[in-house]
Amino acid sequence: MGSNAPACDSAFVGRKVLIEDGFKEAAILVKDGVIQAVVAVSDVPQGVPIENAGDLVVIPGLVDCHVHVNEPGRTEWEGFVTATKAAAAGGVTTIVDMPLNCIPVTTTLDALKEKLKAIEGLLNVDCAFWGGVVPGNHAELEKMVAHGVVGFKCFLIHSGIDDFPNATEFDLRKAMPELARLGVPLLVHAEIECSHEDESQEHPGEWLKEEPRSYAAFLESRPRRWENEAVKLVSLLCEEFKCRTHIVHLSSSDALSIVKEAKGKQLPFTAETCPHYLTFASEEIPDGDTRFKCAPPIRERENSEKLWQALKDGTIDFVVSDHSPCTPELKLMKEGDFDKAWGGIASLQFGLPAVWTFAKKKGHKLEEVVTWMSEKTAKFAGLYGAKGKIAPGFDADIVMLDPEETFVVEKKNVQHKHKETPHEGREFNGVVKRTYVRGTKVYDQGNFTKEGHGKKILSGRLDRQKAVAGNSR
Repeated sequence: MGSNAPACDSAFVGRKVLIEDGFKEAAILVKDGVIQAVVAVSDVPQGVPIENAGDLVVIPGLVDCHVHVNEPGRTEWEGFVTATKAAAAGGVTTIVDMPLNCIPVTTTLDALKEKLKAIEGLLNVDCAFWGGVVPGNHAELEKMVAHGVVGFKCFLIHSGIDDFPNATEFDLRKAMPELARLGVPLLVHAEIECSHEDESQEHPGEWLKEEPRSYAAFLESRPRRWENEAVKLVSLLCEEFKCRTHIVHLSSSDALSIVKEAKGKQLPFTAETCPHYLTFASEEIPDGDTRFKCAPPIRERENSEKLWQALKDGTIDFVVSDHSPCTPELKLMKEGDFDKAWGGIASLQFGLPAVWTFAKKKGHKLEEVVTWMSEKTAKFAGLYGAKGKIAPGFDADIVMLDPEETFVVEKKNVQHKHKETPHEGREFNGVVKRTYVRGTKVYDQGNFTKEGHGKKILSGRLDRQKAVAGNSR
């Protein structure tokens, strides 16, 4: 921190500001939405408007790089207005939107352009975009990168919708050299449907068809082996093509050894997990409560503990929501049918408090949680330098949080379009008080103060130029 403060148009001050070397009393000087300097509170220039956090902690806004918003086309499932409000209420200032379950799916340049046009003016936080790899769209990949997507998602198993078919090894062998050349990651939903090693045994889904309300039957219908085989396949392809390869929503702790081996070979291989895999356990899920259905499934408590350990030792790189909502009707909650219900967890608003509550009990510091959910996610999505840190040159994406205050998740406080979430009724630590996107307050204790302030991020850049005093990107 220094005394020669640069010009600024606003300042954020607090006694607990998370900067490079931990929580310190500091002032963040901002001009045109960009952090110019972090200085001593006494160095704030006279007359500059101040946002005072007092005893609240000040952290960089989270970057959630795995969010299904479903607009255009399935806006009744969520939509950008409600998704980005939920993000702001949860301390998330940047999301990266998945290429499904919108209509059309984002697997062509024309579809991407259609999405970008449809969401104009709807964003409450900033938003970047993934494209999709599906059979036959190899020629679209470079065009989508040129237009601004930050990488591509694929499925190795049915995606849940027919208009986003899964990729085969043949498709990956076409796509991965191209993505390696383009320098963008391939995100893989890693499940491959395998028969039992003992072919005399019934298919994993047979029990579920007989007892569709049974969570144990649903869990058995998507065994760990499906994940393990898929992770092994893409690790071998990563080694062959040197394409940045990323496992989304890792659930099976059995696959951690494969991830660790790939990292040991210095391959560009990464993995994420989600709050629901870290904070729920299959033993506690009631039969018929389809709010918990997701793929891969929530597994046993011992599995969850191994995921925490992998997060701690760096085998798992970061945590994202995988917010994947739908209409209540598609969850079939009256029937409680795990076989036919839509699979996906509504969780965007509650990722930070859920992870922080459990991390705290395990002896982790808030700084670690911020690293897992902001800095590392920003780096992965190619947004670091603008997002993920309180430092000169970064956007003034700022969250003021009371990490000790508790709250109970209730429908009346849920900002998602639909209020059903398996987090309902849980008590969490960590109340987001205020959220700022590029220096502008967008959320203040339950109220949205500046709607439509979010911007599209294309190729890691906002659709504007930034001048930063004494600092270049």
